[in-house]
Amino acid sequence: MRAVGVDACRSGWVAIVLDDGQFTAAHIAASLEQIVAACPAAAVIGADMPLGLLQRGWRQADELAAARLGAYRSRVFRMPPRAVWDATSHREAAGLCRQLTDPPAGFSVQAWGLKAKLRQAAELRARLPHQLFEVHPELSFAAVNGGMPIAASKKTWNGQMTRRTLLADMGIHLPGDLAEAGTVQADDILDAAAAAWSASRIASGHAVSLPDPPQLDEAGYPIAIWH
Repeated sequence: MRAVGVDACRSGWVAIVLDDGQFTAAHIAASLEQIVAACPAAAVIGADMPLGLLQRGWRQADELAAARLGAYRSRVFRMPPRAVWDATSHREAAGLCRQLTDPPAGFSVQAWGLKAKLRQAAELRARLPHQLFEVHPELSFAAVNGGMPIAASKKTWNGQMTRRTLLADMGIHLPGDLAEAGTVQADDILDAAAAAWSASRIASGHAVSLPDPPQLDEAGYPIAIWH
């Protein structure tokens, strides 16, 4: 069984491929479409990218994931309603977000920076609704770590080594040389690998979702983060 984990990176997207839970390949591409094309026969693709937006209010998935991470809740971005993403600037988007949420609130510049890749993921999910799932690596790592979030930042040596050890505990042993994919930042590789672990759990029927059952958007697509 093939499972793929995907994370956004500066140059586009990076993917880790697992076959029967074991690392077999790493890919890097400018578009998510190219990543999918490079990973044929994938039963599930887990993407560290929000999938599904509401007309009004905040997504339950983000609220529950933030609560699960506790003191590290800032690692989860709250995703504003769908109409907000049609704005042409963060300032305009934040103002519209305040109109569509209760109590009124804006959202981060970092989340706004996901706009282009959010649309790529949404377009692909519309075509592959039973193959592409939203995951969050920090929830994956916490699940393997006895439910405890990793305290050290993924940008630090301690944080990266802790996450790599947890990946090994998951049975995922990343090679020292990932060829072209190894040119991206180390934390993106680790996130993609954790996303692949969650994808394999989805494919095998062992994953859990936040919320459970998933919230639905206006088109009936599920909105949930799986791990």
